[in-house]
Formats: sequence, C-alpha cells, structure tokens
Amino acid sequence: MAHYVYFLASRKHGTIYIGYTGNLARRLFEHKSGEIEGFTKTYAVTRLVYYEVFEDIVNCKQRERNMKKWKRVWKVQAIEKENPEWDDLEYLLAP
Repeated sequence: MAHYVYFLASRKHGTIYIGYTGNLARRLFEHKSGEIEGFTKTYAVTRLVYYEVFEDIVNCKQRERNMKKWKRVWKVQAIEKENPEWDDLEYLLAP
C-alpha cells in the first residue's frame, strides 16, 4: 500500500499545509469538500501542489515531520522544482 506526504496551498505563493495519508484522492476530497475542520478549511488550503509516494508508513511519517520543520523557502523550492506554476495536481490522481 502506498502512503503519501503532500503539500496543499491556497494559491500560488499562498498558505502551505503539509500532511500525510494512505489514500491521497480521498484525503484531497475531504479537504476540498470542507469535511475536515481546522487549518485547511479556515484558510481555504485545497490545491494539491506537491506530493511524494512511500511504500513504508514509518518513512512517510518521518518525512512529513521533517518537512513541517523546513523553512518556508525550502517548501517553496520543493514545490517549484516539480510544479513551477503551483497547478492543482488533483488530475494526476484520476484512475
């Protein structure tokens, strides 16, 4: 089973949220539909701008914890290396 660390953003160069999940499509739907109370709902952070795939949940959780400690500039660099326009990558999750 795959596990994911993901970055959501409110817009290009906007607010960034980092999380992890075992089902990225479902989790993204929960964020976009407002089912999840808290930070992402309050700040409208719903655009999937970056993600990494892991086979091991332990490595996935550790990567997420490490990334949450990163300076904002490092997060922006990671996003822009793979997704310079901060496009919503949700379309990549379609079956």
